[in-house]
Amino acid sequence: MVSIIDITLLDFLAITAFALIVQRNLFTVVMLFGIYNLLSAALFVLLDAVDVALTEASVGAGIMTVLMLGTLVLTSSKEKRHRRHSGALPIILVVVTGAALIYGTLDMPRFGDPNAPTREHVIQRYIEDSPTEIGIPNMVTAVLASYRGYDTLGEVLVIFVAGVGVLILFSVPAPRRRQSGGEDSK
Repeated sequence: MVSIIDITLLDFLAITAFALIVQRNLFTVVMLFGIYNLLSAALFVLLDAVDVALTEASVGAGIMTVLMLGTLVLTSSKEKRHRRHSGALPIILVVVTGAALIYGTLDMPRFGDPNAPTREHVIQRYIEDSPTEIGIPNMVTAVLASYRGYDTLGEVLVIFVAGVGVLILFSVPAPRRRQSGGEDSK
């Protein structure tokens, strides 16, 4: 059942990414980015990375969508057409980057492998030693607040900076547009 949900979410991610590529209306692109980030957050939940999913949902789907919509208010909602370039260089860069990423994952343990190093060493240490080392009875709180404290601090910092950016964006007055018709200002 879980694999059907995973495959369905990945299909929706691929469809959304393709729609982003072909879309020319920038408002629609912003909305599709929000959908893409929300689907990514759902996928992170299924992969048991709830803290990453929370950050993705709040920053990616929430704050970034608001920032991009604010940018569209100050600019135009239509893409400017430019002279077409050869598509060879971007395709070569994507293929080389994809090959490097695949090469980098060849020696990783299989997903869910019970003999993976994190399951043999790290998880057992968290379960056995965290009540005496930290004194926090809740395992998730112990991991997020102590063992992964810097990571959690970084995520909170990202959310804070994005929130401050939104507040700054809303506090900047919109540029005045000149009225035509020859009215004198008093």
